Amino acid sequence: MQVRPYEETDEQNVISLWREVFPDPPWWNDPALDIRRKLAVQRELFLVADDGGRVVGTAMGGYDGHRGWVYYVAVAPRSRRCGTGTALMRAVEARLTELGCRKLNLQVRAANAAVIDFYRNLGYTVQELISMGKLLGDEASGDG
Repeated sequence: MQVRPYEETDEQNVISLWREVFPDPPWWNDPALDIRRKLAVQRELFLVADDGGRVVGTAMGGYDGHRGWVYYVAVAPRSRRCGTGTALMRAVEARLTELGCRKLNLQVRAANAAVIDFYRNLGYTVQELISMGKLLGDEASGDG
């Protein structure tokens, strides 16, 4: 297994993986649109885990000059517990560090205890913060 930058030929495999790993996404998470948006900004922070030509994992990083974020960390069920997720996270962390990022944030659904334990084992801590969000644009009404 190798971690490498996303390539356009990965799109369908990535979308299939995300649909498998995130079966109940919010309506505003359109995988194809999210991929296009990421390729327009810091595309070098969009990574895939490739196992013999199969995309078995993804991680999407971002850095605004102040803090880093990681999104869409996904590992195919058959590739879990063999270092894939750790390799993806370490690769994102290394790239963000090279950009000067000193703090990395991520969000996890509160009920997802297994994933919380995974991140704790990588050195992440639960912080006493409240995550807030707001949908912007025409789609914010829920009609789009």
